[in-house]
Amino acid sequence: MQKNSNKKKGMWARAAEVAAQTPADRNRYVDLLRALSISAVVMGHWLIAAPAFMGGIASMDHLLQIQPSAQWLTWLFQVMPVFFFVGGYSNGVSWDGAQAKGLRYSFWLESRLRRLLGPAIPLVLLWAVLGIAGYYLGLSEKMIQVGSQISLVPTWFLAIYFVIVMFVPVTRALWRKLGLLSVILPFAMAVIGDIIYFNTEYKWYGWFNYFFIWGAVHQLGYAWQQGRFRGLGPSLCLAILAGSFLVLLTLFGPYPISLIGVPGADFSNTTPPKLPLIALGLTQIGLLLALEGPARRWLSNAKVWTATVLINGFIMPIFLWHSTVMILTIGFCFWLLPVVLSVQPGSGLWWAYRPVWILVYFTIMMISLPLFMWLERKIGGGSSKHNTSLAVIIFGLGMCGGLAIMAGVGVAGKGAYGLNWLAILLPIAGVIGLSLIGKKSAS
Repeated sequence: MQKNSNKKKGMWARAAEVAAQTPADRNRYVDLLRALSISAVVMGHWLIAAPAFMGGIASMDHLLQIQPSAQWLTWLFQVMPVFFFVGGYSNGVSWDGAQAKGLRYSFWLESRLRRLLGPAIPLVLLWAVLGIAGYYLGLSEKMIQVGSQISLVPTWFLAIYFVIVMFVPVTRALWRKLGLLSVILPFAMAVIGDIIYFNTEYKWYGWFNYFFIWGAVHQLGYAWQQGRFRGLGPSLCLAILAGSFLVLLTLFGPYPISLIGVPGADFSNTTPPKLPLIALGLTQIGLLLALEGPARRWLSNAKVWTATVLINGFIMPIFLWHSTVMILTIGFCFWLLPVVLSVQPGSGLWWAYRPVWILVYFTIMMISLPLFMWLERKIGGGSSKHNTSLAVIIFGLGMCGGLAIMAGVGVAGKGAYGLNWLAILLPIAGVIGLSLIGKKSAS
């Protein structure tokens, strides 16, 4: 106990040291929102997984499919708009700082790439190993596909987010030139995208909404960073109007209630993104900005800010690994303790046990966290090199492509050992390529 206490004290002391060095002009609310939004994603994923072992048959169900009334919960746990909003603020600050220091775009972009996508490499390698092990153990392709897809689905965000980051010099310039018009235009293109999606055979056009919707929300982060959103009244009006629009779209429009994808549904609000996500994003932004003043005063407390710094220090490994921890825990129970999964998903007893299961996942996550962070340091990331912009973009897009495929269908495929080697090797090749081609930076 004393050893664990000292370890925790050491982590707190390190966080306190970092917190004490925080510049006075830093918006600490950005860091708090990052931590809270990622925590909401983790809790949401742990909540909607509904494994069961009944009648001697193992199944991996989805709560929103077996209990449609629970789809309203997605209005609380769908926080991707907050990610991109906060990202716009952070990237605006980062790019402005890079320009002030005279850093090249290629160096800045590679630094962002390694921070975003590099930590996913150990996760990809683990699932390649697990896929091969499953192949030799005789597990079905479907089981490997479902387990790996659920575990790797968080990486879709990293893939599309990096593409948004790649265009920051352009979008930042557009913000300076057009202001809020640079937000309105992509939102308008998203409206056109939905009209085409629902009324023509050119549904493929709707996939551009990944860039229109998330790009516009990212653009709103610039507006926040430039101080364009001020005042309790305007923020609450934005939240009320956007929230009302969200209700109208989902209750009276063609859009489903769930703000994440539901297996078996005809279509989803997220694949590709659709107008309810704009309404949700504006609602969340309005509410969060209304709370900014009190939150920033609260964060001026040294202990509160130190806790925020501490959480942000390991929140990304938690984001990347939380689903894998859940899947491996469930797999262990299917194998050795199937009786603990014998409760009917969606029943009152099942809901009563949800806090227990979330506590189990959290405990295993925290026990495993030092290993995940060690893997991230040893395998993922790395120091930036002097690569050309073209090399960084090509390797980065290759990594994004591989991660997007695995987020959609897992690692299973028709290649050797039943795996999709193209998807697996693309992210790995990207990291290796950047390291081999570029010269080590002296910066």
